[in-house]
Amino acid sequence: MNQFLFGILLLISRLPLRILYFFSDVMFFVNYYIVGYRKKEVLENLRNSFPEKSDKEIKDISKKFFSNFCDYLAEMLKGFTISETESRVRMQHLNQYLFQQAKDEGKNIIMLSGHVFNWEWFNALATLIPQKDCHPVYRKMSSPFWEEKIKLIRNRFNNKSLEATEVIKHIFRNQNNGNSAYMFVADQTPNVHSVNYGLKFLNQKTPAFIGYDKLSTRMDMVFIYCEMKKVKRGFYQVNYHRIYPDGEKFVEHEVVKKFHKLLENTIRKNPDNWLWSHRRWKYKDAIKTYEE
Repeated sequence: MNQFLFGILLLISRLPLRILYFFSDVMFFVNYYIVGYRKKEVLENLRNSFPEKSDKEIKDISKKFFSNFCDYLAEMLKGFTISETESRVRMQHLNQYLFQQAKDEGKNIIMLSGHVFNWEWFNALATLIPQKDCHPVYRKMSSPFWEEKIKLIRNRFNNKSLEATEVIKHIFRNQNNGNSAYMFVADQTPNVHSVNYGLKFLNQKTPAFIGYDKLSTRMDMVFIYCEMKKVKRGFYQVNYHRIYPDGEKFVEHEVVKKFHKLLENTIRKNPDNWLWSHRRWKYKDAIKTYEE
């Protein structure tokens, strides 16, 4: 059954994006006006994040978010079969010199992005930068079948994806020589048993994933923030910004705080482009160490 469903998804994926966007519009209408999937959670998250905004502004952002979310689903499906040429046209990568800079310094790269649409279209970057090995980091799926298929898709364009529980060990064992780049979606919600550190983010007490923070204090690597921007439907820009320590090297949690500050700035510029349906604050009461 799974194999049949996957075959159907591949066939649909080969349709032009303009047709997939038609399905996106239908999906948006059904969800926003009839089903209301996580509508209440999205409105609550927006109100808590932007207390200064009026109820009308919050509802407008919510509506645009659900439209963008449906486009994201259509684009994710297109990602199964999108060509390298089309991917390069639709995703513009700015400040690529940072990757050559890291290569020249002989330092591997940690890329930090948020759930800003459309983070799934990063894959073709591996064909543009001088690093030999690009490793998208993902979370393991419960179904072995879909785990295999999603990994296959993430490994397109010469990527070598790594499961989240494996990546830290891989980085410590791998030579730090400028030949590797690791791509983290770093605003994940930690498992409730792993909520140790939290900070103020979007006006809320927020649990923070800090796995990459251990790398910043123990290894001399280059950290790059990926600022995603939706230019128009189906076209994106990602602007890369190097994150530098205030001193000679990063101290504990410094890169975590700087990443969240950069991400919050990105979200505030285009609030409808972030994944508000994600239950980002569900474990806030489990935080052991909190910083404003």
